[in-house]
Amino acid sequence: MDRKRFLRMCGLLAVVLSALSGRICVAAENDEGAQLRAGKNFIETKIYTEEEDQKALALFKGLRVSDVCDGMDAVGLQNIGLMDPEMRPLWKDTEHYSHRIVGIAVTARWVPSQKPPAGHMPTDEFRKWASHWYGTYAPEAFAPLIRKGTVLVTDNAAGGRVDVGPIGSNNSMSWKARGCIGVVSNATSRDTDELITERFPVYFRKTGRGIRPGRIEMESVNRPIVCGGVLVMPGDVIVADGDGVIVVPRHVAEDVAAYARKILEGDKAGRRELYKKLGLPEDASVK
Repeated sequence: MDRKRFLRMCGLLAVVLSALSGRICVAAENDEGAQLRAGKNFIETKIYTEEEDQKALALFKGLRVSDVCDGMDAVGLQNIGLMDPEMRPLWKDTEHYSHRIVGIAVTARWVPSQKPPAGHMPTDEFRKWASHWYGTYAPEAFAPLIRKGTVLVTDNAAGGRVDVGPIGSNNSMSWKARGCIGVVSNATSRDTDELITERFPVYFRKTGRGIRPGRIEMESVNRPIVCGGVLVMPGDVIVADGDGVIVVPRHVAEDVAAYARKILEGDKAGRRELYKKLGLPEDASVK
């Protein structure tokens, strides 16, 4: 075979290979595009055992938001995890501090619905319609994930622009029976008088009045959410008190708690001495 013919054949082969490669790339792109178009989560939800959760909770027992904030500073996470100051407790117990929360996040996200409201219909039909909505579009799908020490953290209906209260006096007690120790909501709660009476800790922005049907749908459970302006991952440690709410990423929890514990112990020791000088009786905050 002469040189010219050989080079011509090499050129034809290169053209063929290029065409085949292009088709393979297009097919791969089309396949990837189809997968992305169907929706894809990019942040993994890490799973922790109940035993691992209890070990983390023991490290944070009794710690305040201020202590934990200092601990976050110490591990290089200044201003990370601090929810908006608007996130406040529904009620406070300044004697025994039972409004405080130290728990493990289970997350849920409700979104405003695009489905039409019920409109006017006979009462019996409305009840069936509402029941279907609760069971199909806005179920409490997170309930089976609740266990001892759980804090339910919700991204609630576009930050409260929908007047709805998915957290109320009845369902919160059912969550409590499963082991839930409180709720942190990006927006709203209703039945607030009863929640105060029941002494169930709720941290939120404002009250909501409506029910879920016709207003919101459940978008996801135990996925990353934004609550109070910060990322909350399932399994993160949540600490909340009168100073607000802070989220501790699980991978730094041990180091944060160790530093925070020293801050708390030093604060208590110093204030005990001041109580003595001032003739004040010791209270729960220094014991």
